[in-house]
Amino acid sequence: MTKRLPTLCRDCAHSFEDRPDSQRCPKCGSVRLLSHPELNNLYIAHIDCDSFFATVEKRDNPALKDKPVVVGGRHRGVVAAACYIARIYGVRSAMPMMRALKLCPDLVVVPPSKGKYGQVGREVRNLMFEATPMVEPLSIDEAFLDLSGTEALHGGSPARTLVRLIKRIETEIGITASVGLSYNKSLAKLASDLDKPRGFAILGRSEALDYLTDKPVKMIFGVGAAMEKKLASDGIATIGQLRAFEKIDLMRQYGAIGARLYHFCRAEDDRKVTPQSETKSVSNEVTLDENLHSFSDLKRELYPLCQKISERMKKAELAGRTVTLKLKTTGFRNITRSRQLPHPTQSAEELFNCSVDLLEPLCDGRSYRLIGTGFSMLQDSNRVTPVAPDLFDMAESQKDQRSEKAIEEIRRKYGGNAIVKGRLL
Repeated sequence: MTKRLPTLCRDCAHSFEDRPDSQRCPKCGSVRLLSHPELNNLYIAHIDCDSFFATVEKRDNPALKDKPVVVGGRHRGVVAAACYIARIYGVRSAMPMMRALKLCPDLVVVPPSKGKYGQVGREVRNLMFEATPMVEPLSIDEAFLDLSGTEALHGGSPARTLVRLIKRIETEIGITASVGLSYNKSLAKLASDLDKPRGFAILGRSEALDYLTDKPVKMIFGVGAAMEKKLASDGIATIGQLRAFEKIDLMRQYGAIGARLYHFCRAEDDRKVTPQSETKSVSNEVTLDENLHSFSDLKRELYPLCQKISERMKKAELAGRTVTLKLKTTGFRNITRSRQLPHPTQSAEELFNCSVDLLEPLCDGRSYRLIGTGFSMLQDSNRVTPVAPDLFDMAESQKDQRSEKAIEEIRRKYGGNAIVKGRLL
């Protein structure tokens, strides 16, 4: 007796047994059919929006539809996102913009619009939560989903629910996304990259080991260039070669990541999908229009960043204890300096003053192309115990607090640009 093969139409979500001889959906006639022996028995998904920033820009400007488009700073920045047409020319995310323009002179460079992307990301996330409460965001445009136990709610398998979800993202939001479906998070994330854009790929239990065997070790999360080189020096180039080693031997040789290597090469990952993790830091940075080296010039760039961070912290009702300053040299070397404050705060003034103190020793003649700052060690601002200032600092502290509160009220009433501090002019 021939074993029946579960099949799903990716356009109308019609599910049936056995792929038809015509290779078309018997209900809508689509050729976008998904067949797999474990189709109805897998629950862990990774959804990744396709070239998110660039796709949003093409959605909002139809004239860009058939053009190579990247999002980023035109002269000094890097590529934040490249559409699939631009990728044909070799343009990739994180590439210096000057190199991208050399590879594709006709490239259309669109400046980023963070507020817009955040709004679209939230719309996508809301649709995900309608499919399952078990959503673990990884970034603005991707997340893990656990659809265990949703069959009765949605009247079909998790795969069918995912097809409907992706269809809603396309029709209601106007962008596309790709899905990876498997039995654990690592394999679901790998699968989501197999069929981009508008893809839906499955890695089941019966095929996972064979699929991983000849893949390079750099596909394992946490294996960067240095670890890849170290493994290669030990004669290990593929994931399958790791299976010859015991867990204890890999941990002795490579430390904590040895355990990850052992389990991943065997297609094992027992991590659970954890809904909406807490925000760990709030930061902002800017790629400078020209290289800067003087303390006064760099200091001038800091306050607008501190102001935006403070606004985000207050909106999220967060307070931060640690301030971290970030600089990038003209040689693309990142430099960070951190300092812990005596108490949690969300004040732009306190963030600015601490950031300036961290900045001054680094203004030693080196030129910088990027500057940023931010808060970490976050907590609920409503639970922060007010700290009484020293007697001599009390008047100044209260003056700063009253000033910030008054500025916030004016901006809330008349708009963000209604009042501007002198240091921003």
